[in-house]
Amino acid sequence: MSPLLFLAAALAGGIGAVLRYLVDLGVARLAGRRFPWGILVVNLTGSFALGLVTTALPDAAFVLGAGLLGGYTTFSTAMLDAVALWRDGERGAAVFDAVGMLVLGLLAAGLGLALGAAL
Repeated sequence: MSPLLFLAAALAGGIGAVLRYLVDLGVARLAGRRFPWGILVVNLTGSFALGLVTTALPDAAFVLGAGLLGGYTTFSTAMLDAVALWRDGERGAAVFDAVGMLVLGLLAAGLGLALGAAL
């Protein structure tokens, strides 16, 4: 890997992290903070986009996938949110957050792969 490609992925990762923050903040303002809707939106859109990029733009997959979308999506925050919901007695919401995000994320990635392959 060239140093320039590595730098591009690193910069894209920083941009992805800022986008994650802005999307999470925007969704939280619209939907409230009782349930982590923002992180759900981030992870589902990121899963879809990664599927799309992987098949439609394979030459850009490292910079866009590992870089931008790697910085944008967040498994650790999603799991921390699920644990916090569980701890706060929101058992159904915790299960939906953890299991629902997994199932919906798989579906989103599959849709992105299918769309990318069709392009």
